[in-house]
Parts: sequence; C-alpha cells; structure tokens
Amino acid sequence: MLIACWAAKGGAGTTVVATALARLLAGEAPGGALLADLAGDVPAVLGLPDPDGPGLADWLAAGEGVPPDALGRLEVEGPAGLRVLPWAGGPPAVSEASQDGRLGPGELVVEAAPPPRRGAVLSGGNACRRCLSGLDERASVLAAVLAADPRPAVVDCGSGPSGAGLVAASAATSSLLVLRPCYLALKAALRAPLRPSGVVLVEEPGRALGAPEVEDVLAVPVRAVVRVDPAVARAVDAGSLGRSLPRRLERALRHAA
Repeated sequence: MLIACWAAKGGAGTTVVATALARLLAGEAPGGALLADLAGDVPAVLGLPDPDGPGLADWLAAGEGVPPDALGRLEVEGPAGLRVLPWAGGPPAVSEASQDGRLGPGELVVEAAPPPRRGAVLSGGNACRRCLSGLDERASVLAAVLAADPRPAVVDCGSGPSGAGLVAASAATSSLLVLRPCYLALKAALRAPLRPSGVVLVEEPGRALGAPEVEDVLAVPVRAVVRVDPAVARAVDAGSLGRSLPRRLERALRHAA
C-alpha cells in the first residue's frame, strides 16, 4: 500500500498529515510502516536529528550505478515501528510540466526519456503524460519500490508537487490532497497536475467553505476533516509529534487511507 500526501498550495499541513498517517499505520501493521520524505521536513516534525548521511536526494541523483536495494540502507529509525527515508542532500528539485492532460491515482509513467532540467518551474495547469514521461526514471523506480514494499508506505510529496513527488503521487494506491477550505486553494487544486483519490480537509473556523463544497468542486470524497488544533501546532513546534499524536488528529485521520 502506497499513500501519497500532497498539496496544491503551500502551508496546507501536508507534512503533518503524512507523518501522522505513517505513525498510525506503523502502530497497526505487524512490520511497521515506512515514511518517505520528499519535502525535507519530516525529521524536524518527528523530533529526529537532521540526517548526516545520504538521503533520497542523493539516491535519485546517483543514476543506475546505485541499485534500488540501496534504499533500505538510507532508512533511519523513527518512533514506534516507523522507518523514515529522509530527503537530506538539499531542497527537492522542481521539474517542468505543461498543460495537456491529467494523471489519476495508480497511473505511473515509466517511459525512458531525458531527465528534467534542474530548476525548471512546474507551470500552472495540468501536467501532460508526455512531460511526466520525461521525469527522471529514478523517480519511477522509487515509486515502484515503495509500492512493492510489504510495509505500508506514506510519501510526503509536499506542495506542488513536482519531480519525484509528482511521480510518487501519480503511482500511489491512495493519493490524498491536503487542503484548507480556501477559495484560492480550491482554484489551485483544480489546476493541479494530479487528480486525487481523496481529500484531507484542514478545517479552519470562520470559513464559508466546507466538505460539501469541496466535494462538489473537486468531485472527489473528503476522507478526513482535521480541525486546526493548537495542540498539533505545539507538538510540531516542539518536534514531539514522534512521541505522541494529539487525540483529535489521531481520531480524524484513523480511516483516511
């Protein structure tokens, strides 16, 4: 099982949702769970030290000389049966895309093509299959390895998403859009390069939009409603989300996947 968490707009809380889901799955699955960090913030949220060795950024850049089974050596131990594949090695690369078509969950493009230009910006609108086929093949291999892992795997794809995050989210069993009920966020979600299989709605007081409006606009179900909670913010600020999940957050996400 591969679950991808992503946002169309920054500040939605994708890393918190992905980390909490992985923590829940790690406590329920006999072999624990795996959390792949493509956004770079998971260790800080879990209260883990910054990785001092290679991470996913290095593996993705290494080429065919470093085989897929090397991913296991990149894992670091997290709390309560959780294993983390840290990003490390600098911020994620951004890839180029265009506006001709969408990918749904479970669709993965693996055609051989030149890697994307580093630093190119993901354009507005829908990512086309031709452009997605031009993403680094290593990202496709990463998604396939995570999907085949016997442990449930969660990927924090960050906002955008782009590069490896775009490929992982398009290949996921469950592609979850983390969304605040904001008109601008909804517009960004409609322009996003991916079609989610469900939404995790981060509910804020005073908003005019709610789950019914989000489902109507995006035509996908809201799988969980997470209320903005000061206890979650305090846990993130203290790096203590790895030790215990706030009860509201745990209850809200228990059946999200």
